[in-house]
Amino acid sequence: MNASYADAATLNVIGAERTAADKSVALRPPQRIPRLPQMTGPGILGFRIAATSSAGLDWPGLDAIWSEAGQLEVFSAGWMSDHLSDASLERGGVAVESLTTAAALAHRVPGKWIGIAVVSNTFRHPAVVAKAAVALDNVTGGRFILGLGAGWHEGEHRAFGVSLPPILERFERYEHAVATIHALFSDAARSARGVTRDDPFYPLDRATIEPPPIRAGGPMLWLGGQRRRGIALAARYAEGWIMPGNVPGNLEYFADRREALLRALEVEERDPAGFGFAGQLVVRSDPEGLRDARELGLRFIEAGATHLTLGVAVADGAEGLRAIGCEVAAPIIDAAGRR
Repeated sequence: MNASYADAATLNVIGAERTAADKSVALRPPQRIPRLPQMTGPGILGFRIAATSSAGLDWPGLDAIWSEAGQLEVFSAGWMSDHLSDASLERGGVAVESLTTAAALAHRVPGKWIGIAVVSNTFRHPAVVAKAAVALDNVTGGRFILGLGAGWHEGEHRAFGVSLPPILERFERYEHAVATIHALFSDAARSARGVTRDDPFYPLDRATIEPPPIRAGGPMLWLGGQRRRGIALAARYAEGWIMPGNVPGNLEYFADRREALLRALEVEERDPAGFGFAGQLVVRSDPEGLRDARELGLRFIEAGATHLTLGVAVADGAEGLRAIGCEVAAPIIDAAGRR
């Protein structure tokens, strides 16, 4: 498998509009980054099929991994990627549609949170995304996290005939989509009058969300923006941010973006104590890989991560996830003193 394509594509997009101030933020020693109290939401650790390690994925294997996760108390959340093909390849490769699959797998992880990191805004109308998110909110008993991003993978868009506008238009549409979803998660969408928005991309005319979500305020919304405008958007609307799944384990990148988010939250006059900062790792199931993931995971927590997703390779299967639970997740929880 080729992770270099995804890494280069993501970093090119991220770097296009980085400000000089953003570039100057250096990684601080972990002990100097203040910890945040645990957020109301998913606990400290989640699992996912690694975004760059999905070769060989099929339904029996996916179902077995999620079934195993349901038996492991160390994991409080399960995550899906949202791609039409393998994100680590320029073209083709295996992928499953995320919202449908999350609903099908929810019964395997009762009591745990389920999240999508992140839904591509280019694939679906935001009103359809909002309805799907509310359905999953009901399925999970109020434990669904809607991650949303602008979309980036050119190959999958071209292959399936899905429009991928230039970055400035794409991001403008993303900003409007976030505002639209936020409005549909509001109390107004649960009233008879509904929500009306004269939006240039996604107008609403007395739209209601029925049946309503279980969670007060609607499903939890995390955003995946990386640059100045994306960080500002997350600080304005989101309850959390998750680092890209195709640049996993990059502690310096996580610390850099977390610092930018803290500044943006201050501008919005929001308390960062209620905001989720999520890192991502891919874990190899060999002894050295488990040890390295355990040490790096602890550094992420020390650097301010309130949630961490541990990625298992499809080839490692349920047995690999069990090893990650015992050798990585449990020691991190013990060291952090919380689930």
